[in-house]
Amino acid sequence: MTTANYQERFRPQLHFTPAKQWMNDPNGMVFYEGEYHLCYQYHPESTVWGPMHWGHAVSRDLIHWEHLPIALEPDQHGTIFSGSIVADECDTSGFFGGGSGLVAIFTHHDTMPGTEIARQRQSLAYSVDRGRTWLKYANNPVLAEEHLTDFRDPKVFWYEDGHNWVMVIAAGDHIRFYTSPNLKEWEYSGEFGADQGSHTGVWECPDLFPLPVDGMASTQKWVLIVSIGDDAKYAEGSRTQYFIGHFDGYTFVAGETPAPIRWLDHGRDNYAGVTWSDVPEHDGRRLFIGWMSNWKYALVTPTSQWRSAMTLPRELSLGMDAGEIYLRQIPVKELCVQRGRSKCFASLVVSSGQEQDLGEGDLLEIIAEFEVGDALEFGLKVRTSDKEETIIGYDSSQHRLFIDRTKSGMTDFHDEFACKHSALLSPIHGMIKLHIFVDWSSIEVFANDGRLVMTDLIFPEPSSRGLKLFAKEGSVKVKSVAVYELDSIYAGQPSTVSHS
Repeated sequence: MTTANYQERFRPQLHFTPAKQWMNDPNGMVFYEGEYHLCYQYHPESTVWGPMHWGHAVSRDLIHWEHLPIALEPDQHGTIFSGSIVADECDTSGFFGGGSGLVAIFTHHDTMPGTEIARQRQSLAYSVDRGRTWLKYANNPVLAEEHLTDFRDPKVFWYEDGHNWVMVIAAGDHIRFYTSPNLKEWEYSGEFGADQGSHTGVWECPDLFPLPVDGMASTQKWVLIVSIGDDAKYAEGSRTQYFIGHFDGYTFVAGETPAPIRWLDHGRDNYAGVTWSDVPEHDGRRLFIGWMSNWKYALVTPTSQWRSAMTLPRELSLGMDAGEIYLRQIPVKELCVQRGRSKCFASLVVSSGQEQDLGEGDLLEIIAEFEVGDALEFGLKVRTSDKEETIIGYDSSQHRLFIDRTKSGMTDFHDEFACKHSALLSPIHGMIKLHIFVDWSSIEVFANDGRLVMTDLIFPEPSSRGLKLFAKEGSVKVKSVAVYELDSIYAGQPSTVSHS
């Protein structure tokens, strides 16, 4: 496809999307021989969920992506659900004749023979040509637990202390752990979570990795990410939680019991995210991406030809705040190359009823610092027009950051899309800092240097391009605002052409 085909209405100009048809969970994320691989749940015949394949793309900078042929297709064992890819550098699997290559570990989904009962088993595929083609292992599946209906989404990593592979896998209401010397033979080693965290939906898409606290290796902790499916009783829909604790080579143990419920993203549209495997040690980052949608309305979002996008790639780290360890997220540094023209403002005072115009745009990066004063609420309005606006605001009395997308544009495709939602955020030295990315159909907000993150889809009219500062019931001092126009990731295509 040419870049001209990536200009459909609502098509993100900064975020990864499939060239066409349906996409959901990120899968098979690995760095190998200079390339970041991103596979994803894919239905090549429709813009709604169906028989799952693995779509595939590669990038050298996490921003610009090359679409590759479908990596994995359904076979006699079933459709291809989520999973991971690892670089088998020492040929523990025996697939590579003593060399190295890529091994995919994924869930095969079908039904029990002669029944309509779902069955999920784990299988392997491998690539000897840098992920361009894949061969399925002749003895698939390699792991089955027939008593578990939900048994999927294996995330595998090499555990150096034990000199073995570890599989982290979702099993309905808990996470199970397995170990293997060769990726083919797996032994159960433990489980976590049946009585921990949130259970407002089925557990899915786990990930487990170590991180130092505030960059100090001596304070290393393990982070377990678990996504939770949609339940009609809860307005939030599908979302992702995380736990902080210890991994002993066999199972994960939370640092507190019961473990507190911690949400990775307080927006509505970040689900099933996991991290890249095998990022080089000299890079040192833990890199994450999520599916930017929500199972509550993912099947009916108002796009054509394609459906769904990924979040921006993020760097994860652990920070300490008032004695509490938390997961910090910041946008990857590679995004800076997309910056174009900029405007900077300093020492502004915005009073109730007197909004400050900052210009306009539909593909923007905004960095703003506010001094919490007497205004009841303050913040920014993006993608505004006479009829539309998306509000990113701070409630000073409640110490809550909020997004209000009730007038954000097209919302009538689902009863629960139009909403205002919020999360606790304490000022730091009396300041609130917001780092915001605005795309053709999304906003991502990184508050107080990644202490809190919110990701939301929006579907405004192309003409809704305004950007304003606001205050309510008082005034707020804006220490600084930087507004960057961003270049589209599709070379040669301006960010504002042909939204039709």
